[in-house]
Amino acid sequence: MSVPMLKIGAVLSTMAMVTNWMSQTLPSLVGLNGTIISPEGTHERIVSGLYPGSEDGWQVYSTASDPDGRCVCTVVAPARNLCKRDPRSRQLRLLTEQVQNVSQSMEVVDLRTSRDLQYVRDSEPLLRGVDGRLHTYVGNPRTLTTKGLQELKGQMSQLRPLLSVVEQYRLDLQTLVTLRMELFNLSIILTSIQEEIGAYDYEELQQRVLLLETRLHSCMNKLGCGRLTAVSIPITVRASGSRFGSWMTDAMIPSSDSRVWSMDGYYKGRRVLEYRTMGDFTKGQNFVQHLLPHPWAGTGHVVYNGSLYYNKHQSNILVQYHFRSRSVLLQRSLSGAGYNNTFPYSWGGSSDIDLMADEMGLWAVYTSIPNAGNIMVSRLDSNSLEVLRSWDTGFPKRSAGEAFMICGTLYVTNSHLAGAKVHFAYHTNTSSYEYTDIPFHNQYSHISMMDYNPRERALYTWNNGHQVLYNVTLFHVIRSDG
Repeated sequence: MSVPMLKIGAVLSTMAMVTNWMSQTLPSLVGLNGTIISPEGTHERIVSGLYPGSEDGWQVYSTASDPDGRCVCTVVAPARNLCKRDPRSRQLRLLTEQVQNVSQSMEVVDLRTSRDLQYVRDSEPLLRGVDGRLHTYVGNPRTLTTKGLQELKGQMSQLRPLLSVVEQYRLDLQTLVTLRMELFNLSIILTSIQEEIGAYDYEELQQRVLLLETRLHSCMNKLGCGRLTAVSIPITVRASGSRFGSWMTDAMIPSSDSRVWSMDGYYKGRRVLEYRTMGDFTKGQNFVQHLLPHPWAGTGHVVYNGSLYYNKHQSNILVQYHFRSRSVLLQRSLSGAGYNNTFPYSWGGSSDIDLMADEMGLWAVYTSIPNAGNIMVSRLDSNSLEVLRSWDTGFPKRSAGEAFMICGTLYVTNSHLAGAKVHFAYHTNTSSYEYTDIPFHNQYSHISMMDYNPRERALYTWNNGHQVLYNVTLFHVIRSDG
């Protein structure tokens, strides 16, 4: 029985390898091309960076063209579950089930024959005894007595079940012949599928996928900045904490830091939870606690280059707290900035000072009495917290639901409640503004934190006790000579 079982193990191993490759690797090798060329030498490029949901893989769409109209950067990594519709995947799944059924049948036969063989071995001394007595009686019939005959009948009755055991063993041998034919047929089908898919080694394919994903991220970063044109449907990552709060990952580019931080509440909080990965945050496990030396105000915190930047409670002082050393590296007053609900967003919550980061670096969104309550945008030096430059947007902060920065542009929502949309944008590079109409689904109807993460190109929101992600679509116009 050992040889057939080894064959089953080999088939199962091969099936697992091919099925894993079909479901995880093949989708990343598929590409879609598409280029839009505008008149008068203007070349347009659309980029959408999608953060992974609970089942889908991350995706990047980008198209670009040179002055001659040739595509110079087109990359797509489809969602990994698209391969489920591949008929070969279904065939492999059926094959896997058949192999598992054969394997189970083999195990049953193996156990039964092992038991039967043991029964035969246990009956062997009795058989030898009966055989010896029969030879004696045949050679000398006079030695057969009434007592000896009764003993011989008793031994024969003990051996009677051996007949059914031998019969079962004979049937099991026929079953083994059938199973061997099934295995042979399955091997032929599996070989044909492998030839159809290609003779790639799984490890080689895995390395190719990792290389492609690295190139996708690299291409995504090189595409630069663009104008927000759409916000995706919400992706609820977790429901935890109170109605108000904030959560984030490190916003610095580039960074390999995969930690997630959560800060519940907006008033006098000091407890920051640090999770090792997004998966850990989703499950609420593997976290450590930081107890800040100074309480925070509002929900406008940001993690940038391993440090937490936040507004100190009942002040306009900005604090830089370093997670690794668990110490405050810097404190600096944001001159003239209102605090303690003087100029909050429309939802209140001491949201006077909103710190954020984008592709350009660290920013502060706030207002002051001299600015008549209109939103001020200041670019900060992350090492000193000095204001490098400021812009007066002319938009009243109390009328804003929330705000976030993308590529140096401030985007403002008209409400924190249901029916909200991004309806105002201020471009710091041109010191100009425009009114927009970009709807998004405010699923839980009360957003108290909304920040853009340039690494993931996604919006992180705290929505009525739910931690929610939105993917964004950025529009690019590339102007070339001629």
